[in-house]
This record gives sequence, structure tokens and C-alpha cells, in this order.
Amino acid sequence: MNISLKSILLPATVVLLALSSCGKKQSIRLVTEDVTKGSISETVTATGTLESVTSVDVGTQVTGIIDNILVDFNSEVKKGQLIAEIDKVLLQSELTSAEANVKSAKASYDYARTNYERDKALHEKKLISDYEFDTTRRDYEVAKTSYDKSVADRVRAAKNLTYAEIYSPIDGIVISRDVEVGQTVVSNMTVANLFTIADLDNMRVVANVDEADIGRVKEGQQVTFTVDAYPDQVFHGTVTQKRISPTTESNVVTYEVLVSADNEDHKLIPGLTANLTIYMLNESDVTLVPAKATRFIPHDYPDVKNLPTIPEGTDTQAFNDPSDPDRKRVWVVKDNTLTPVFITVGASDGINYRVISGVEPGTKVAVEYSVETPQEDNGPQGGQSPFQPKHPGSKKK
Repeated sequence: MNISLKSILLPATVVLLALSSCGKKQSIRLVTEDVTKGSISETVTATGTLESVTSVDVGTQVTGIIDNILVDFNSEVKKGQLIAEIDKVLLQSELTSAEANVKSAKASYDYARTNYERDKALHEKKLISDYEFDTTRRDYEVAKTSYDKSVADRVRAAKNLTYAEIYSPIDGIVISRDVEVGQTVVSNMTVANLFTIADLDNMRVVANVDEADIGRVKEGQQVTFTVDAYPDQVFHGTVTQKRISPTTESNVVTYEVLVSADNEDHKLIPGLTANLTIYMLNESDVTLVPAKATRFIPHDYPDVKNLPTIPEGTDTQAFNDPSDPDRKRVWVVKDNTLTPVFITVGASDGINYRVISGVEPGTKVAVEYSVETPQEDNGPQGGQSPFQPKHPGSKKK
């Protein structure tokens, strides 16, 4: 059987490389971090639409022709300001007719009342029959009812005449005008809409928050948001209401959250899309400890000489106190010694815990072990290509 030298040397080369790799010493070091002072926050993002907190549709309660319009789109108006007028000719004639009916009904009523009072006295003296007195009393009651009705008609006609003048119900800005001069508006079961006036000083965002985040959103939380119209400006708001009525679209469930926003400069306008950041947690200038430090478990590496020592008899098992979840354990590094310290923590953003008590800023705590394998840099060894450029300053051979 012919066996080539090449086939014998190849496996031997592989074994030598494997032994060489195994012969490299690994370095283990302890990674530490300082307890610091800083800010901690936890946020939820959402999108929403801006709308005015107060928006009123201004309509008319009478039928007529628009005679005058005193405002236009974007006009600033005050409460009680005259903004439009309806032609008053027909309404004035209805009031005049109603007043004439009142006078006629009043005359009939006075005449019937005089007859009633006279016949009542005669009837008491038995000078007229019951039939005559009943007839007189009926005429009196009919005249009184007719007079009362005419008075009510006059009140309605007078009121309708005042409706011909349309006033702004709030301070705000006209964001919609749906009529022109000469157009006929008809009053029916639904009031004809002429204008929409919005108070732009106080805006709100109707945000759609995902079902996975809605449980952490609460009233009073601070919010920042941006709009595409002003991409470089950050606006601030506050959560004012969390609505528990869900909306489902494409199998995605969201809930409406209302966020108030001041708008004194009137940059925010209805309909803009807002990108929100809701702060469930936002604390500044607090003591922070890395969350990894509360999960650190020390190990004994007898062959490694550069690691801090652990005092004999120290419990190095994982620590968890179900009765007090805010009680955590960290390992403080001092004088090349690992010492367990129990601390009380508060809120967490997943990276850091707020420290209530137990450690002070500047304390070094262990977070993990780092295992490093040194790399040799002596020519094309360890898999380095012989054609790879050498580092500057290396000797050429």
C-alpha cells in the first residue's frame, strides 16, 4: 500500500495547531463600575393628532339669507363679537305681526273680562240664567288663552330677530367658514353650521398608545412631542386622561390618551401629527447603581492571582428576597476585597436602579467577569495571512 508523505504530515499539522491554540493562556479580570449621580427615565412612544380643547360649531336657529359676514378664515374673535348677520326684513315683519296680534288679543281679552265680571255679579243676584253666565265665562277664558298665545308668539318673534345677529360664543380663531354672502341658510332639526371657532391657546394631543404600554401610562405624567411642521422644536405636555375604550385596527389594539399642551404662540394647529414620548419615570440628580451589579455572583478562580479576594465564610449564592423585592445585594470592591453590601433600590429603567440607601456615589461595585485571550503578533501565525500588510514600524524581513 502506497502512503504519501503529504497524507501523513497533514493530520500531524492539524494536531500541532490545535495544541498550540490550547496552549494560549486566558486572562480573567473583574469588571467594575462606579455608583454615580445622574438621571433615570423610562419612556413610551406613541403617535397622535392635535386638536383644540375647545372647538365650537356656530350655526343659526332661523331661516334666512346671509346679509353680512364680518370674519374670515384665521380671524381672531372674542366672545360676544358680531361675526355675521342674516337679513332681518322677514323676521322684523314677523315681530310686527306678532305685536299687532297681541294688541288685538288684548282688546278681545279686556272686553271678555269686562263682560265676565258684569255677568258674574248679575248671576250672583240671580238676574241672569246659568246658560248666559257659562257662555260669558267661556268667552272670557278663550280670550285669555288667545291673548297668552299672542304674547308668547311675540316673544318668539323678538327672539328670532335677535338670532339674525350671530355672535362668537368663545375667544378663539375661525378655522372654518362654510357660508357666503347671499347664501340661504335653513333652520331645521340640525342647526345649519356657519363657522367653526377653535381656542388655539389650549391644545391637546389625542395619542394612540399600544396595549402593551397602556398599563404604565397614568394621569399627570410628563410628555414631550414633536410635529413635522417644526421638526427642531420640542413641545411639552401632560397626560390628562387615559380612555379605556379600545380601538382595533389590523389586529392591533390601541387606547386613546389625552395630552394637554400650551400653545400661546399658536404654532400648534388642529390636525398636525405628533410623535410623543411619555415619561413613566423621570428623576434627576439621584444615586444610580448598574442593574448588572445586583445580579453579579462572585466565583473563585484559584489559578488567577489578580482578582479581589472574597472573605472566608461569605455566602456567594444568588440573592433574592421575595418578601422585599426592593432589597438587593451588590459586591463592593475595596482594598482588593469583594464585600457584599445590601441596598434598597427604587425605580429602574432596565439599565440602572435608583439607590434609596446602602451605597454612596463613587463606590466601586462588581458587575461581571471578563475573559480575554491574548493575541500573538509575531508574523503570519494564528491564522494571519502572510500577504496581510504589517503594522507601521514593524521590521521587514
